Amino acid sequence: MYVPRRPSRSEFIPIRGHRYHVRVWGQPQPGRAPLVLVHGWMDVAASYQFVVDALAGDPYIIAPDWRGFGLTTGPACDHYHFADYLGDLDFLLDHCAGDLPVDLVGHSMGGNVVMMYAGARPQRIRRLVNLEGFGLPASRPSQAPGRYAKWMDELKALQRGEMALKSYDSLEGVAQRLMKTNPRLGADKAQWLAQHWAQALPQADGPSHWQILGEAAHKVTSAQIYRADEALELYQRISAPVLAVEAADDSLSQWWKGQYTLAEYHQRLSRVPQHRIARVENAGHMLHHDQPEVLAGLLTAFLA
Repeated sequence: MYVPRRPSRSEFIPIRGHRYHVRVWGQPQPGRAPLVLVHGWMDVAASYQFVVDALAGDPYIIAPDWRGFGLTTGPACDHYHFADYLGDLDFLLDHCAGDLPVDLVGHSMGGNVVMMYAGARPQRIRRLVNLEGFGLPASRPSQAPGRYAKWMDELKALQRGEMALKSYDSLEGVAQRLMKTNPRLGADKAQWLAQHWAQALPQADGPSHWQILGEAAHKVTSAQIYRADEALELYQRISAPVLAVEAADDSLSQWWKGQYTLAEYHQRLSRVPQHRIARVENAGHMLHHDQPEVLAGLLTAFLA
């Protein structure tokens, strides 16, 4: 199993009615803001361990488990609003950085969060890194009625148990699931991640099952359509330099089959006043797992 070079410690912070779990590496110092790492959908803060291990020096780093993921707990709910991630992040930065601008990194869903947050709170960010946080295809108002209907249908499906996450018979099964999703992920790293990505739940009729640490309610489609024009207004208000990192495997072509392309994403990025694009070779969407040393080098250079 993978052995971390720089182990984390856990802290729990009250944020907006939730008990937020935050992984911490390094030590805070007066006048020193943390490097903040936020994960993507159906992931956890521990996902950044390989990159943290590859960073030079002794950085002070924090990484939260978003609400409904990992070890963060809160009120039971049947859906999640995207804007709540921005609100949670705002409270987290107040707690961990005070008035100091931070360096902020987000992957996938987390990349979308940090881009929108940086447009709404530009003064809070010193440097911003977006790892494959592409946004979504532009929508049309005519899609709204169907979206609301789908949202209500999925709420009922969730209540019927039809959207429950799969459980696994063993930790090895969880590791195999991670490697199936990402064939580049080695068995040593998959086994280490599995113990943070899932937990054992005792069963009355037999051995424990391993349940993914993510609420099934995250699978419920957003009631609101994606507003690309709104995102662009936020993009153009980002004052910090932005590094947009993308993997050589074109995730958008795999996901959207021409409905939303890398060229369209780059066009959106052109609205960000200060930005550059970096490409990581031999990597897929989980590029922080595939090429942690390369990504650590990009971060070190950009955040210097």
